[in-house]
Amino acid sequence: MELRHLRYFQVLAQTLNFTRAAELLHIAQPPLSRQIQQLEDELGVMLLERGRPLKLTDAGRFFHEHSTALLEQLNKVCDNTRRIGLGEKTWLGIGFAPSTLYGVLPELIRRLRSGEPLELELGLSEMTTLQQVQALKAGRIDIGFGRIRIDDPAIIQTVLTEDRLVAALPAGHPLLAGPISLRDLAKEPFVLYPGNPRPSYADHVIALFESYGVRIHVAQWTNELQTAIGLVGAGIGVTLVPASVQLVHRDDIGFTPLLEDNATSPIILSRRVGDVSPGLNHCLRMIDELLPQGS
Repeated sequence: MELRHLRYFQVLAQTLNFTRAAELLHIAQPPLSRQIQQLEDELGVMLLERGRPLKLTDAGRFFHEHSTALLEQLNKVCDNTRRIGLGEKTWLGIGFAPSTLYGVLPELIRRLRSGEPLELELGLSEMTTLQQVQALKAGRIDIGFGRIRIDDPAIIQTVLTEDRLVAALPAGHPLLAGPISLRDLAKEPFVLYPGNPRPSYADHVIALFESYGVRIHVAQWTNELQTAIGLVGAGIGVTLVPASVQLVHRDDIGFTPLLEDNATSPIILSRRVGDVSPGLNHCLRMIDELLPQGS
């Protein structure tokens, strides 16, 4: 299947007339018919009922709807690629750990998308800190927001803020009367995230408990924050989350503060050493406005 097959079918599906579609495509009718037949052979189904009038089959209607969306997206990608190549627009790839979406990142994204004073095309990718470092070095993203310190000479990391951690427990749990200590919380089964890749926020949590001489029992590993919260609500165990996650309102879980002052998790900005691109510098200025105490 080639791109022209999709474009030819799109015009034919809109006109439902081989002669008219061929005219719009500036080709003869027989080659158009052959291209549509090749497309049907590739898919193994009939896309058209070749009667009078010409009709789309159910499969044809489905293929038309979704291939139209694909072509629209492709056209947008091509247009933005040209504009970026001509310097009319700037591309900025952002990697983020899911829990950072409860902090300053949403407001930063809104400001970056405003188009003032620099028009940016944002690429947003959910990934752990370790994945962000790999993506930065490969050039897939330009800046990352995570929670783990990584020692890599090619990467600059800056702590933007320290989030207080709170315990997430099933609704009705007696420890919700808190505040509670890490030692008391360690007696509960834990839902820990993410399981992969490592090191990750999970290692930060484990190290925090070990600094007080206690170990936690992990009843369930998961890779997603939202999944972990859902499992807590189901009574599988408890977990630690940044305090900003309390913005999530659920009837099956509750949050309680911790007694320890050092029970925190940093939001860490990661970027390439020596990167002075306009998009990144614009982003860093925005962050300075939102968090004057940051980088």
